[in-house]
Amino acid sequence: MSSTHASSPVGLHRVLEPSGVLPQAAYRLDTRRELFPDEVRVRVERLNLDAASFRQLYDRHRGQGDRIRAEVAEIIRTRGKMHNPVTGSGGMLVGVVEEVGPQSRLGLAVGDHIATLVSLTLTPLVVEDGLADWDGLSEQVPCQGYAILFGRSIAAHLPDDLPRPLALAVMDVCGAPALTARVVRQYVDAGRPPAVAVLGAAGKSGSLALAAARRAGARTTVAVVPIQREADVLAEAGLGDVIALADARDPVQVGDAVEEALDGESADITVVCVDVPGCEHGAILATADGGTVVFFSMATSFVTAALGAEGLAADVTMLVGNGYAPGHADFALDVLRDEPGVRALFESRLEVERPG
Repeated sequence: MSSTHASSPVGLHRVLEPSGVLPQAAYRLDTRRELFPDEVRVRVERLNLDAASFRQLYDRHRGQGDRIRAEVAEIIRTRGKMHNPVTGSGGMLVGVVEEVGPQSRLGLAVGDHIATLVSLTLTPLVVEDGLADWDGLSEQVPCQGYAILFGRSIAAHLPDDLPRPLALAVMDVCGAPALTARVVRQYVDAGRPPAVAVLGAAGKSGSLALAAARRAGARTTVAVVPIQREADVLAEAGLGDVIALADARDPVQVGDAVEEALDGESADITVVCVDVPGCEHGAILATADGGTVVFFSMATSFVTAALGAEGLAADVTMLVGNGYAPGHADFALDVLRDEPGVRALFESRLEVERPG
């Protein structure tokens, strides 16, 4: 039976502490099974930790899977959600709709297989198996438990033509290609097809952003990666008109690499998809005056980005990729289907999901 008490479509009624904040900013959420009238309960099958969070956990525990698993389970138990206290990020999940409140407007029915397109940092979550089937060494986490969606949450039906782990991996980063394409189209519509540089181009969001930029009409794309192995992967996938080697944490190296790739020019648009901190200044140096920097990494310090641009006297527009754009899930899945190189890259990453 659904609760008859008043609820908030953005989940304020689930905040336990501190009061007065939205669920994402809360320390702890109410995870009771009983639904409020506009909520949906999902039987969880798999979590997908965001890349920045998983890398931080992996590095902290030096790749010891049992310790990573124990910390993730403890975070969820303590906070009632998956909200990494260091990175401030979470991820998303897939599962089956278990119960739908009578006032829910999400368009979901019991038995639907869905992916939640809202962050785990604001999703009430209960783990019932202690994450026993997860080795702690991949971003994707087999899980038995349940999660609660609010009246204003977002979810998408899982496609029938793709394996579930593959669809989950794409949907976890589907905001990146959608916003990249939108920004590129704005330049194209203004009669200025842009040069686009993507930092972290061999990752999931980076590869999708590269493909999306090309499809949207970029005049050239520069894929920036730190090591030759990733450059070889991109070359085999046919992604990036030019592949540049540079450590995204080294501002001068990044700026020089992009300038060399573009024959002495800077990028009109720089997209940051790197899962480690310290990449803000390099992205700014790589971008031409009047250009745009799009930050998709949850490892980004927006204070560092803002003050860095000021200190460099850089006239750039900086956008925060918030993970949502209308139709973003369908767009990302279409990119995967239409780009064999992107799909191959995703499938190879699912086989070995270890930072490095």
